This record gives sequence, C-alpha cells and structure tokens, in this order.
Amino acid sequence: MVRLVSRPEGVQVDRTGKLPGRGAYLHNRLSCFEKGLKGPLAQALKITLTTEDNHRLQQFMQTLSGNEEGTGEQG
Repeated sequence: MVRLVSRPEGVQVDRTGKLPGRGAYLHNRLSCFEKGLKGPLAQALKITLTTEDNHRLQQFMQTLSGNEEGTGEQG
C-alpha cells in the first residue's frame, strides 16, 4: 500500500507514512492508481486534484508494476 497525503504544497506520496495531513491509501499497482486518479482519490482526500498533483502522481505511477502483486517503490 502507498499512502498519499494532502499537503499545502499539493498531494504527496508519503514514503514514511508519517507526514501530517489527510491521507489515503492505494495499492501499489498501476491499475489501482489509474482508477484512483479518476475520482476516488480526490474524494478520499476531500480535495480537487490540481494539474500539478496529477503530473506528480503520473510520474510516481511510472515506477509501479502493472502486475497484481505490485513491486513499486514504497519507502
């Protein structure tokens, strides 16, 4: 699982799991991030994702595996 947190500077991948702010978790699978970015992530964080947030998360998605196990970076 990967924790994402809403911060004043935008949505961040929380590799430590300790950043303050409203957080949400997604499986570290490409398919979960793709689905999350279509709306559920923004709803969970109670925000509207900005263009910069989307770009940052798209870059992180490139590190994720497309398989069901998921082997992307976590911390």
